[in-house]
Amino acid sequence: MAESEENNTLFPIFIFSLLALPLVPYTIFQLYYLATKKARIARCQCSECKQTGKYHKSIFRRISNFSTYNNLTILMLWVIMVMLAYHIKSSNHEVEIFEPFSILGLEHGATDSEIKKAYRRLSIQYHPDKNPDPEAHNYFVEYISKAYQALTDPTSRANFEKYGHPDGRQGLQMGIALPQFLLNIDGKSGAINLLGIVGVCIILPLVIAVMYLSRSSKYTGNYVLKHTLSAYFYLMKPSLAPSKVMDVFIKAAEYMEIPVRRSDGEPLQRLFVLVRSELNLDLKNIKQEQAKFWKQHPALVKTELLVQAQLTRETGCLSPSLQRDFRRILEVAPRLLEELMKMAVLQRPPHGHGWLRPAIGVVELSQSIIQAVPLSARKPVGGSTEGIAPFLQLPHFSEAVLKKLARKKVRTFEDFRDLNQEERADLLTKVAGFSSDQAQDVEIVLEMMPSISFDIKCETEGEEAIHEGDIVTMRGWVTLNRRNNHVVRALPHCPQYPFHKEENFWLLLADPNSNGVWISQKVSFMDESAALIAAPKVIRESKEWAGASPKELNSAVKEAIEKVKSGSRLVIGRFLAPEEGTYNLTLYCMSDSWLGCDTKMSIKLKVLKRTRAGTRGGVQVDDGAGVEDGVEEEEVEEDEYDDDESEYSDDDEDDVEQEETQENIDDGSDDDSENKEE
Repeated sequence: MAESEENNTLFPIFIFSLLALPLVPYTIFQLYYLATKKARIARCQCSECKQTGKYHKSIFRRISNFSTYNNLTILMLWVIMVMLAYHIKSSNHEVEIFEPFSILGLEHGATDSEIKKAYRRLSIQYHPDKNPDPEAHNYFVEYISKAYQALTDPTSRANFEKYGHPDGRQGLQMGIALPQFLLNIDGKSGAINLLGIVGVCIILPLVIAVMYLSRSSKYTGNYVLKHTLSAYFYLMKPSLAPSKVMDVFIKAAEYMEIPVRRSDGEPLQRLFVLVRSELNLDLKNIKQEQAKFWKQHPALVKTELLVQAQLTRETGCLSPSLQRDFRRILEVAPRLLEELMKMAVLQRPPHGHGWLRPAIGVVELSQSIIQAVPLSARKPVGGSTEGIAPFLQLPHFSEAVLKKLARKKVRTFEDFRDLNQEERADLLTKVAGFSSDQAQDVEIVLEMMPSISFDIKCETEGEEAIHEGDIVTMRGWVTLNRRNNHVVRALPHCPQYPFHKEENFWLLLADPNSNGVWISQKVSFMDESAALIAAPKVIRESKEWAGASPKELNSAVKEAIEKVKSGSRLVIGRFLAPEEGTYNLTLYCMSDSWLGCDTKMSIKLKVLKRTRAGTRGGVQVDDGAGVEDGVEEEEVEEDEYDDDESEYSDDDEDDVEQEETQENIDDGSDDDSENKEE
C-alpha cells in the first residue's frame, strides 16, 4: 500500500520535471527577446494612421495579439505546471523519522518506570477500549505500541539505538513514476493498459511527428510554399520589365489556394471596371483583351483584381468574403515579395550574377503595395523619374493637389522635400487648400521618411589593387538618417496597409549595362541588438587578421558600437573579380516600404590583368583623379534611375515570354485543379 502511494506521488513529479526542463528556459528566452527587441519603435502619428486603429492599444487588440498558437500553448503548459505543483504539494508528505521517545513524550535516557508510566497514560487516552475514535485506534497501534515495544524490548531498543529503527537496518525504497492503474497489469485490464501505453507513448508521438513533417516539408523557412518558389524561379526572366513583375507575383501557390466562389462574380466585375486602366490592356483591342483576361485561371483573375484594388484604393465595392480574401492576400504579400526578390538576385551561370531589372521591379511593386499607390503613377512626368508616386504616399494628397502644386514649379518630390517647413506649410495651406492640421500631418510623415548614405569600399584584402580572379570584398557602412534625428527604428507610414510592417532595405551592387547583380543583401535597422553583436565581431576579426594592436582593436570595436547605436549597419559582400577592364558599377539601396527614398552611388571598379600564372602585374595608375585601390566612388543624386529601370510601358519581348509561360501554367492548372466554390 505504501509503495502504491509512493508511485502515485512520483508520477506527477516526473511529469512536472518533463514540462519544466524545456518550458522554463524557453519562457526566459522569449521574455528576454521581447525585452530587448521591443524597445521603443516609433510609429507614425498622423491622423490617417490613427484613424486606422492599427496600432491602437485596446484591451481586445492586446488579447488578439497575444492569442497566437505559440503563446496559448505556453500559457496552457504553465497552467498545467501550476496545477501539478499544487497537487504535489498537497499530496506529498515528508517522511517522518520514527522517534519513540518523542511519541511517548519522554526525553532520551528515560528509565523503564518512566516509560511504563508514559505508556499507561497514553493508553488511557488512545486505547480502543477507552477511545472509540478509529484515528485514535490507528495512532495507538502504529505509534504508541511500537514505541513502547522499541524501548522495552532489549533487541528492538538496541536496533533503534544503532540503526534508528526498532526493526534494524532499513533498505532503500524506490518507486516507479507511473500511475497505479498502469502497474496493475493482469488479464484484460493488462492488455488494455498495454495498448494505452503503446498508443500514448509510441503511436501518438509518431502521428504528430508525421503530420508536422508533412506540413513543414511544404514550406520554406520564410513560411512560403515550395511550389511558389518553383513557380517564381521558372517565371523569372532577365528582361522582365517592372510593369510585368505583377504577372509573376500573383502566380504564388498561396494565392492559387484562395477559393473562388460564385458569389464573387458580380463584385469582381464591378472591381474590374474600376481598375481596368491599371491592367495593361491594349485599348485598341479592348474587347479581345478583356475576353483574354477573364479566360485566365479564376484564382489569377481574382488575385490580380484584389491587388489592384489595394493599389488604386478601390476597396469599397468588395463583399465581406472578398474583404477576407483581400486581407489574406495582403498579409502574405511581404513574404512572397521577399522570396520573389531572392529569385531575381539569385546567382546564375555563367558569371554568377543576378538580374537587376526584375529586382528593381520587385522592390517597386512592394513599395506600391505597402503605400497603396498605382503602378501607373510611377511613369516619368516632367523632371521626375518616379512620376507622382512619391507624392501619393503623403496624407491628404491626390492628383488634383499635385496639379495645384505644379503651378508653383514644385514638380519633383525632391523639390518638395527640399523646401523648409515654413515654405512647405505656406504652399500647402495657400495653394493646395490644406488646413493647418493636414499640413502638420504631411510634416509628420516627412520627418519619418528615411534617408540613406553610404561609406562603401571594394578591395582585395591584403592587396593594393584588384586583379583577375581575386576575391573582392565590398565592406562599409550604410547609415539611416531621418529629419527626426532621435529615431532610427520606426514603422513606415502606411495607413492603407492593414498589417504591421517593418521597413527593410535592399542593397544591390550591380552593373546596369549588363543587367547583372553582383552582390545583394537585405539590410534592416529594426534589430539593434543583433547588429551590436555582429558588427563588433566582424571588426575584431578583421583587425586581428591585419595584426592590429590591442589598443587599436578596442578603439575600432568601440567605434563600431557607436556607429550601430547612431543608426549605421555594417555590410559585407564578396564577389569574384571579372576579366581585365574598367567596370562602371552602381550601388543601389532601395526601401521596400517607402517611395522616393531610394539612393544609389556609382563605383568605378578597375581590374588588372595577371602577367602570368601565380604572379600579379604592377598597379596601373589611371590618369583621372580620385582612383585608389582600383575603385573610384562618386555620389549620385537620390532616386535617379535610368528610364528602362522604372519603365511601365508595354514590352513586346516580355509579352511574348509571359504569354508562353502563362500557356504552360494554364495547361498544368487545368489538369491539376478546379475552381473552388462555396
